[in-house]
Amino acid sequence: MKKAVLFFIYCCLTIGLSAQITTPITRAGFEVDGGLRANLFGGPGISNGDDWYTDGAAGSGIFVIDTTGAHYINQLYLTNPATRMLPLFRGMSYPQFSLVNNRMLIDAVFIRDHHGADSTTYGAGSNKNGMNPADWAPVFVQSVPNKNDILDMFMHVRREGANTTDSLWLFGGVSLEGTGGNRYFDFEMYQTDIYYERSSLTFKGYGPDEGHTAWQFDALGNVTKAGDIIFTAEYGGSGLSNLEARIWVDRSAVTTVSPVAFAWGGSIDGGTGSSTYGYANILPSTAGTFYTGLQCADNTWAGPFGLVRVDNSVVTQYEAAQFLEFSVNLSKLGVDPLVSVGDACKMPFRRILVKSRTSSSFSSELKDFVGPFDFFRAPMASASADIPLFCGTTGISTISVATPLLTSLYTWSTSDGHFASDTIGPSVSVDQPGTYIVSQLLMDSCGSTYAKDTVVVTLDPFCTLLQQKDERGKFTLNRIPDKRIVKLLSNPVSHHLRLGIGTPFTEEMVVQIYDMNGRVLLQEKTRVTSGSVLVDLPCPVRWNNGAYIVKVLLGPQVFSEKMILTR
Repeated sequence: MKKAVLFFIYCCLTIGLSAQITTPITRAGFEVDGGLRANLFGGPGISNGDDWYTDGAAGSGIFVIDTTGAHYINQLYLTNPATRMLPLFRGMSYPQFSLVNNRMLIDAVFIRDHHGADSTTYGAGSNKNGMNPADWAPVFVQSVPNKNDILDMFMHVRREGANTTDSLWLFGGVSLEGTGGNRYFDFEMYQTDIYYERSSLTFKGYGPDEGHTAWQFDALGNVTKAGDIIFTAEYGGSGLSNLEARIWVDRSAVTTVSPVAFAWGGSIDGGTGSSTYGYANILPSTAGTFYTGLQCADNTWAGPFGLVRVDNSVVTQYEAAQFLEFSVNLSKLGVDPLVSVGDACKMPFRRILVKSRTSSSFSSELKDFVGPFDFFRAPMASASADIPLFCGTTGISTISVATPLLTSLYTWSTSDGHFASDTIGPSVSVDQPGTYIVSQLLMDSCGSTYAKDTVVVTLDPFCTLLQQKDERGKFTLNRIPDKRIVKLLSNPVSHHLRLGIGTPFTEEMVVQIYDMNGRVLLQEKTRVTSGSVLVDLPCPVRWNNGAYIVKVLLGPQVFSEKMILTR
């Protein structure tokens, strides 16, 4: 009986949240006003707001979509109309996880869908939400009904402030060809690297649980694994009338699990009535609306890339209700990783698929789609050394991360090398050959490593720099393989003595270290083969700073050199 009462309450809450929202508002400093232009609406107490683009209007609000090449693309639209049929992709105008105006901008994307003979449309009949993507049947068609035809889509995720504990917001937008009647579309977020193969008209890389990834819980209702998410929106004549959030779960979870981060909303739909998994409606665990949204007014600016209509015409302004925009407070809803799994550094999803459908029914026929495309893909640490090879003797090599993120923390380690600088930061200096590893945390408050990269700095003890340069002006290396060579590779030394040994013979080698009184402190005997070898000997902590003699007996020859120990 208790379950039935809760189910009735959640159903009532769902009905109560289905209300028209007609007032522009600013969320996390971003304008949700049915337009693309920054600094147009600031909201109560805010003079300027961010938006998808800006047209140069005065104000501190920034734009989040990269506009590179907009003038060139518009010129192509004029001179070569065939280019109007091509898709267009632009990412965020700032690096992922950038801090701008005290907001953490995580990612943003703009995509223009195919025009003309479009392969990103669904066949008639069976395609619906909740199905395994393997069973969807995309087709080549010339058009879909105008109100279902997606022209462009937008998406942006940011935090309310600069910290991982600030609320996480998702902003979405679509422009449709048709403006009449009710329009329905979905933003579906996947945990896997799902992709669409145009040549075979099939989806691949979907999740393991009937084509999706299921959310999992422990006995107390805590999320142990995040899965796929979908937001379904309905727009009528006055704007956004309803937005529903669903997560992919085992059907049994709806009746056996009481989630901590959110509440069940009372409905679940899978591929069939007997399927094990489905999309279950969820609601915030606390009272209040978690979303807002608007549609544009007539003659609203269509952005720097304009708008390509189905008839292949290019316009600069939207008709009334042609651009639809919404926001979702992921933290309030309970799908912010900080709220759901206790780790704000986890990625809530990896790829996005935007779809349109024919009615308010979640399982109604699907029509058009855009994607899937990457999201939450911060640049992974990729490092390189400016001097990857020490020639003849060691020196200083700087190892740096290419295009480091300001919000990422980079920490360096080595098991066989030596640092000549601090080991925290996007670059380090090293003065010995070795293997150097950089670990990247997306933010300094993250506990889990996001990415690693390895750089190897090597030593060729038997090369010298020639004083003539090659035709490109670079120094070349000269090997000396025809005689015995012993080189003290670092001097002074601190904790390790490194010797470069080269010989054209296979023979016995003895390394001895004497103090200045002639006492043998260390002796190593081995057999070396022809070629080169790097000898690494520890300098025990009991050895005092000062001068020592290093003697190497290599075949019939004796090499001797003074070593200075400093710690």
